[in-house]
Amino acid sequence: MANHKSALKRIRQTKTRTLHNRYYAKTMRNAVRKLRALENKDEAIKLYPAVQKMLDKLAKTNIIHKNKAANLKSSLAFHINKLG
Repeated sequence: MANHKSALKRIRQTKTRTLHNRYYAKTMRNAVRKLRALENKDEAIKLYPAVQKMLDKLAKTNIIHKNKAANLKSSLAFHINKLG
């Protein structure tokens, strides 16, 4: 257990931030999953900018790594182009 008042505060802050980051990471994963499940190219093209914006914001705030965001955007663009 923590011995200092500041360490106890850091534990509380970490718990709050972890919950916040977990929520946004899970929301991002669900959005990516939803986009990958689409079979209609027009719907996928409409949804892609929102997912791209979400990935960029999460990378900017270090919730996900910037290279992970770039890799996801690239693979999603490839998936959309592959649709018939």
